Amino acid sequence: MASAQACVHRPRCPDAQAPDRSRARAVANHPEQGWSLLCNGVVWFDDGGALLPGGTAVPPARTGSCRAACAAAA
Repeated sequence: MASAQACVHRPRCPDAQAPDRSRARAVANHPEQGWSLLCNGVVWFDDGGALLPGGTAVPPARTGSCRAACAAAA
């Protein structure tokens, strides 16, 4: 699920491989389903887990959630 175009936000959203990938802006927000699609192509789950554009799953961290990313899309 690679992004078809480069980020147009200023400052640019973090890359999907960056440690701060969850700081990218949400472009689709589905809190009722527990996930958001971020500008960098990452699917961010409300438990803090993620699915990267290449299909790599990132397990949830012990702390944090998608609340910040989900709120940014609202």
